[in-house]
Amino acid sequence: MRQRRLKNEINVVPYIDVMLVLLVIFMVAAPMMQTGSVDLPSVEKSSVAPENPLRVEVGANGALTFVDKSGARVVDKAELAALLTAAQATTPQPAILVAGDKAARYESVLMALDEIKARGFTRVGLETARK
Repeated sequence: MRQRRLKNEINVVPYIDVMLVLLVIFMVAAPMMQTGSVDLPSVEKSSVAPENPLRVEVGANGALTFVDKSGARVVDKAELAALLTAAQATTPQPAILVAGDKAARYESVLMALDEIKARGFTRVGLETARK
């Protein structure tokens, strides 16, 4: 009687069957998936700005400008913190508007917002231009 030889081959037919079943499942399921959407607020629905707010302007190059009743002055992060603390001492919860230039980096605007929030201000808004 003759002895059988072992084959050193992998049978790929079951792998191909599984792959084809997965392909059909993904082809059927893909059109049913819903994509996420973000609803951004429109400028026309913005509320009226508060009277005499403090303003922090973020320029295109990331420069900060602090604007209050006495005027506007270019400041850095440390000076902004000192001015905000002084403003909070005179008025308990003043309104603050942050105005970011179109060309300003998002990181610069967030840094200004973080500095304001770190000082405990709750009435903070983003200033926009009306259409």
